[in-house]
Amino acid sequence: MSNILPTATLGRTGLEVTRLGFGAGHRRAMTDEEMNAQLNAVLDAGINFIDTANDYGNSEEMIGRYLHHRRHEFVLATKCGCHPDGHIWTRENLFRGLHQSLDRLRVDSVDIMQLHNPTVAQCEQGELVQALQDMRAQGKVRWIGMSTTLPHLPTYLAWDVFDVYQIPYSALERDHEEWLTKTAQAGAGTIIRGGVALGKPGVGLGQSDRWQAFNEAGLDELKQSGESDTSFVLRYTLTHPDVHTNIVGTTNPAHLAENAQATLAGPLSQDVYAEARKRLDRIGVSPA
Repeated sequence: MSNILPTATLGRTGLEVTRLGFGAGHRRAMTDEEMNAQLNAVLDAGINFIDTANDYGNSEEMIGRYLHHRRHEFVLATKCGCHPDGHIWTRENLFRGLHQSLDRLRVDSVDIMQLHNPTVAQCEQGELVQALQDMRAQGKVRWIGMSTTLPHLPTYLAWDVFDVYQIPYSALERDHEEWLTKTAQAGAGTIIRGGVALGKPGVGLGQSDRWQAFNEAGLDELKQSGESDTSFVLRYTLTHPDVHTNIVGTTNPAHLAENAQATLAGPLSQDVYAEARKRLDRIGVSPA
C-alpha cells in the first residue's frame, strides 16, 4: 500500500488536494508547543488542505505562526462573516474579517475564502457575493466558496458563482448525499465536514444518537478485522466519488495517524458500500 495520500481535483479551482484534509477548528485547549507539533504533524502526514475560520479561537494565528515557513505545502481555506457577537452579514464585516485573517495567517492572500453559513436572504441583503468577488479582484483571495447546508444549497448552486462548497456528510448524516453529485456536476469543488461523524461520543464531538444508527444498521459487521468504527465511517465518506476532500479535526496525534491510515486503505469495496447503504436506508438514515 502506498504511503502517499490520494488526491482529487477541487472542481473548477484546478487545485489538487488530498482527500483527507485537516479542520483546524477550536477544540480542547492546547499549549503552543502542542499546537506547533500538531500542525506540523498534519503536513508531515502528507495532508495538503487546511480549513480554518476567523472565529475558530486562535486557529488562524497558530497556523500563521507555526506553518508560515511551509506555506507552499498546503492549500489554505478560511471563512468570513464572523464576529465576536455572532455572524454579521455586511460588506464591512466581511472585509474586516478578511484583513484580520490575512494578518493572523501572515499571508498576502488565501486560496479559498468561504462565507460561513449565511441564509439566502442574508446573502442577498448583504450583497455578500459581490464582496467576495471584490476580494478576488483585489488579489486577496484566489477562489470563493460557501459553507452551507440544505435548504440553502440548491439556491446557491443555481447562482453558479461559488467555486467550492463545504457541506456536512457521512454515513450517519446522509442528507446531502445526492447534492454532492449535483455540486460536482456543476463544476464546483466539494469540501466535506463531519466525514467521521465528528468522532465517537466521549472521544470527539460525536453525538450518541447519531452513532446509535451505526449500531442499529449493523455496520460493525462490515468492518475489516481491526478497523475502528470511525475509520469505517471515514472510508464510507471517501467512497462517494464526488467527495474531493474531507476535513477532519483532531488534537490527538494517534487519531491523526489513524485517519491517514484509513485514507490510505482506500474506499470501501463496492459490495461493502452497497450493503452499508442498504442497511442505512433500512433504518431511515437516507439521502434527503
